[in-house]
Amino acid sequence: MAYAGQVLENPVSGERITFVTTAADTGGELLTIELDLDADGEVPGIHVHPAQEERFEVLSGQMRFRKGLKTTVAGPGDVVVVPAGKAHKFANAGDGPVRARVEIRPALRMEELFEAATGLAQDGRTMKSGMPKPLDLALFVREFAREVRAPFPPGWAQRAALGPLAWLARRRGLGARYVLPAYAQV
Repeated sequence: MAYAGQVLENPVSGERITFVTTAADTGGELLTIELDLDADGEVPGIHVHPAQEERFEVLSGQMRFRKGLKTTVAGPGDVVVVPAGKAHKFANAGDGPVRARVEIRPALRMEELFEAATGLAQDGRTMKSGMPKPLDLALFVREFAREVRAPFPPGWAQRAALGPLAWLARRRGLGARYVLPAYAQV
């Protein structure tokens, strides 16, 4: 179970996540994190949060956001809001580290998603881009379907396409990663 002050580090994407308020603190309404990105840090892959809004307030450094087809750069004091269902990606746009406060509404299972993503990276189960390897990706997107998906094709088509890989991953015992406390930072 995530707790305020807990820190997760993703060695592949250059992300460092510090939980400020958790789902338990807010009755599931809000998750607040401080996100630090290394100079070359970025979230792996353009993605969509089907039912969650993300609000980024840049505290230091420069962040590049791609929302749909539009790209913007935000600096200290700037706020970027990504509505639920909007395809987006973000990265460090400067030469030094960047820090942002991120609010995610509702929290859903984002804490577990962050723990799983960093755990997979630490275990060498991601590609150089930071995306989970195919068998892990198939399980990841099924496990966190309410929290994240690719922007296309539609969610049902993604689930159908990844179904055989998820079956194979479970047969190989990879599903145990998603049974707590495998990646939970207790």
